[in-house]
Formats: sequence, structure tokens, C-alpha cells
Amino acid sequence: MRATREVRSLPAADVPVVLTRQGPHGPVVCACNDAATARGVRAGDRVVDAQAINPDLHVEPADLEADARLVERLVHWARRWCPWSVQDGRDGLILDMTGSTHLFGGERAVLRDMCQRFALQGLSVQVAMAPTRGAAQALARYGNARMICGPDDVGDCLASLPVQALRIGGTPLSVLTRLGLKTIGLLAGVPRAALMRRFATLPQDQNPLVLLDRALGRSPDPLNGPADPVHFMARTRLGEPVIDPYPHLQGLVNGLCDALGEAEQGARQVVLTIYRIDSECRHVPLTMARPTRDPVHLRRLFEGKLDSIDPGFGFDLLTLSATRVEPVSRIQDRLDGKRDTQADVAGLVDRLSARLGRDKVTWSTWVQSHSPERVEGRVPALAGAPVPPEAEVEVDRPLRLLDPAEEVQVLYAVPEGPPQQFRWRRVVYRAVRHAGPERIAPEWWRDRPGTRLRDYYKVEVQGGRRFWLYREGVVHDGRGGTPRWFVHGMFA
Repeated sequence: MRATREVRSLPAADVPVVLTRQGPHGPVVCACNDAATARGVRAGDRVVDAQAINPDLHVEPADLEADARLVERLVHWARRWCPWSVQDGRDGLILDMTGSTHLFGGERAVLRDMCQRFALQGLSVQVAMAPTRGAAQALARYGNARMICGPDDVGDCLASLPVQALRIGGTPLSVLTRLGLKTIGLLAGVPRAALMRRFATLPQDQNPLVLLDRALGRSPDPLNGPADPVHFMARTRLGEPVIDPYPHLQGLVNGLCDALGEAEQGARQVVLTIYRIDSECRHVPLTMARPTRDPVHLRRLFEGKLDSIDPGFGFDLLTLSATRVEPVSRIQDRLDGKRDTQADVAGLVDRLSARLGRDKVTWSTWVQSHSPERVEGRVPALAGAPVPPEAEVEVDRPLRLLDPAEEVQVLYAVPEGPPQQFRWRRVVYRAVRHAGPERIAPEWWRDRPGTRLRDYYKVEVQGGRRFWLYREGVVHDGRGGTPRWFVHGMFA
């Protein structure tokens, strides 16, 4: 089965539309609608070439990550028809319908139901049913729509299809093309001895003869579907409406933590949902700095979070679900009786974030950058553990940086030399020694055109204080007037 998302809000039905992704030499086409296909546009074409032939081509950027998430969800959604399903490439699904077709009225009825249900979601599909996985893949992508192949007709149905339908590509495809074996029927009719010697060193998933045997049912090709996602949820159903959810919170938290403990999982995100009797519901989400299944800790995080909820005329159902979980093994407590300091820090971060807000509690993260002021950033503490700086090169940097750097008046012996004296915050400092310069060029992929380079100096003044100064630009660099000087930091 191959699924394709429809492009909505088009000016007309016959407008050629393509979705693009970035290629090694510019944007390339990764998908196109029927109108674009009819004009000869194919996936893999360069956008500039396609637009040169079709000036009215409508181009939209593709969201490949969103498409991948959609297909991943469809893998589990498609199990409404069968117990096992897997993803097939970037835009396909494979379903093992063994023993399931009679539940929907037969093979043709189930294919018709698939097309209708995908159409309701704005998806067009090419479906095919065959006794083997390889045959179904080939027929869905290269055969007729809603094709059904019987056990005795596999060879005949596949004979006219190109060898690419068997997922043959690269060097094996080039070899078969040179030999004139362009269809599956021609490949199946060639004596196997010569081809077996030619492709003996290839992996099984690239060997044309192995792929042919799997498609024809001569060798097994089992379907190993991913397991269904596990949902951790605790539910409390009340006999009559109540107003205060706090008395029922302990039971919900204990039930959820027990389920997480049995699966050796910990919750990073939980959501408390309160269902009112007027068919409305209220959600209270929580995020933790590290996975936990401690009921006492979770109950403390809900303190003060439920006071602002409007219960209306009361509620009769509460659920507590873990929307994001991570593995947490069962470990023995410390024998020395000491507390886990990392757990204490994570608990403190959780409580502060629950009280003050997710974006109010932050810590440092480090990124690769030439500019000193960009090396350190701030991220929410709940987003994950702080990232330490990479210690590949030992560089002497001041412990304190000014944000932003402060401009100073400088006296120097030569225009591009070190400062001899500078005035900062109405105080004059005389330099006794210096080190440098250390030149830091602009980041051309991030800075604006015309940004000037910097020459940094470590300057020690009378009295022993050490400053980090830089000159912005050099004389006659064509990017401004007289270079300016700034204090960027102080050394300990």
C-alpha cells in the first residue's frame, strides 16, 4: 500500500504542484501531483529544470519530518484491518491480512474500505493484495489500482513489471539493464547459475535472485511488525459528581506509578484530565527534569495546580496518563544511607518549574561558535540535562563576560597595535603588559554582511587587574570608519 497526502487550497485542479527538498545542488522534487506527472515531472528532478519547462509549476517545500511522523502513526492506525503492519519505505504500508479479510466481506471489500477510509483523511492510496510481501509491494507501486493476485498467478502478475519493482537498485540494476533483463519475467526466465555467480557477494536484501524468490514465494519473507505503543493511565470513575479533585489524586498517582514500576519505566510528562458532567474537560500537564515514578514527588508537583480549575457543576471522571516515558531500571537503594544528590536536584527543578513556570527555570547549554557571546545559551531545565562544553582545545577565556560589551576610549602606539591606555566607566587604566592579538572572524553563515572582525587582547593594568578587550575592525578594511574598542570581560 502506498499513501500520498493531497495538496489542499490549490487555485485549480489541473495546476501542477511539486513538493521539494534540498539536494546537493539545490532544491529537487520529492513528490508531485497528477497534473505535474502528466507534464513529465518526476521525483528527483531539479526544480530549476522543471520550472524551465513548466513556468506555471506550483512549488511548495516538503516537510519530511511531518510526513515520517504521519506514516508512523498510520502504521498503527492501519491495524484496524489486521494484527500486523509495518512501514514500507518512505510512503508505504505493508499489512499481513492472513485470516482477516473475511471480517470485512472479502478481499475486494477490504481494499475498497481501505481506499474510502484513507480518502476521508485526505490521503490517496494505491493498494494491492498478493500472497507474498514482495509481490504486494511491487503491484502496489507498479501495478494496477486495487489489484488482487491469487496464489497461482504471482508469476504472471509480476512478469510485465520492471525489475525496480523488486527493490533492485544501484549496481545490480545497472548489471541487469546491460544484460537486457528489464522486467521481472525476463529475470525469472534466465538460467540462475550464471546470475548466482555474478551476485553471490551481495547482501540478501540487494541480491536480485533472493528478492525474486521472496516475491514468488519460493523463500520465506516474514513480516516483523513493531509492537503497539503502551499507554500508561490510571482512571477514577465516581458514582456522583464532586467538586474537589485532591482527595482522589493520591489513588491516581499510586495507580500510575505502580503500572510504571511493573514496566520499569519512568514518566517525563504526565497529564491529569478532569471530565466535567457538562461534557467539558480540563487538562493539567506536568513535565519532569528526569523520569520518575515516585508517587510522593508527583503529588507534590500538583500542589497549587488544581486551585484554578473551574469544576462547573462537578466532575465524575479523572484520568492520569503518562504521555512521555523513559526506561528506569529497578535499582537497590544506597547501602550507606546517603541521598541521591542528582535526584534531589531534579526534584527541586520539577517543583520550581511547576510553581514558577517552565521557562523561568533555566540552565546553560553550550554550542559551537566563534563569537564568545554565543557560546553559552539558556534552555529550560526541564528540556534535559545541561550540556558541558567540549574541551577539545584549551583556550584562556575570562570567567566573566559583559553582555553586551562596553565601548571604551583607547590610546595606542600604532593603529593596529595593543592599547597603551583606555578609559572605562570614567576611570583611566594604564596597561603594563598584554598578550595578543587573537583574531576572531565573523560567522558568515550567521552574521550580517559587512560585520567586522575582532582582534582580542588580554591586558593587565596597573594594580594587577586583567581585562579582555577587542578592537572591532581594522583600518581601511572597507567595512566602516575608525575601528572601535570594547571591554568584553574580566579575568579573575
